Amino acid sequence: MRSTERHETAKVSELTPPRGSPAGPPGVLGRTLALIEAFDARTSSLSLVELSRRSGLPKSTVFRLASEMCRERLLERQEDGRYGLGLRLFEIGERVPIYRSLSEVARPVMEDLREATRQRIHLAILEGVDVVYVEIVGANLLSVGSRTGGRFPAHATGVGKALLAYSPAAVVQARIDAGLPRLTPRTITTPGALQRDLRQTRTRGFAQDREESHVGVSCVAAPVFGSDTKVRAALSITGRTTSIDPARLGPAVLTAAHTLGRSLRESRL
Repeated sequence: MRSTERHETAKVSELTPPRGSPAGPPGVLGRTLALIEAFDARTSSLSLVELSRRSGLPKSTVFRLASEMCRERLLERQEDGRYGLGLRLFEIGERVPIYRSLSEVARPVMEDLREATRQRIHLAILEGVDVVYVEIVGANLLSVGSRTGGRFPAHATGVGKALLAYSPAAVVQARIDAGLPRLTPRTITTPGALQRDLRQTRTRGFAQDREESHVGVSCVAAPVFGSDTKVRAALSITGRTTSIDPARLGPAVLTAAHTLGRSLRESRL
C-alpha cells in the first residue's frame, strides 16, 4: 500500500475515539462493546495494553472481561498472548435479518454488475450517520478500507451520499452535527458543499465519490428503495479513478439498483 493510502485509511479508524473515561463505560454490556469496538479494519489483534488504551478501561478490567469473552468465543487468545475477535461474533452477525435478507437478495444482482464492469461492488446501509457495508463482491486490489460489517462516515463515500440524498433532512443534519471529517484532500467538509452534492445526486439519480474516501479510488453509487418506497440501501461500483467513467457506469449502477429495489419489493423487504 502506498504511504498516502495507508495514512488516509488510518484516519478512518481514528474517527471514533476510545469509548468512556478511564473508569470505562457503565455496565457489563458497555464494557464488552468497548473491547469489541477496539478492533478495526486494520487491526486484527491487540495486546492487553492496547485493548486497555483503546477501550479506556483499566488493564485489570480488560483482563477479567477478556477472559470471560474468550470462554464465550467472543474473543480468542492467540499463541503470542494477543487477542482477536472470536468466531462467535461472525456467527451471530450472520443471523441479523436485514444483513441476511439484503445479502441474499442482492448477491445475484451484485455478481452480474461485477461481471459487467469488472469492478468492486458494494452494498451498504445507513446506520446513524455512518454507512455499514452489508455485502461486497469483487477482489480488493486497491487497498480500499471497506469490508463487510465495516463502517465509514456517510458524507465521504458514494454509498453514503446516495443514502443521505434520499433520507429525511434530519438525517443529513445529524451527519453535519456529528462533523464532516476529512479523509482525503477531496473529502467534502462543509455543510454547504455537502448539500450541493446531495442536490446533484438527486438530479443525476446517482452519487459520485471522486477520491473522497481513498486517494486514487472513485465510485458511482445509486440508492435502493424498499417496499415502503423509502431508501433502504445503496449499491456502488468502485475502482481506480482512471477506470471509473460516471457517464458509462452511472447508468449501470442505476439499473442494478432499480433491479435490486424491485426484488426487495417483491420480497416485501
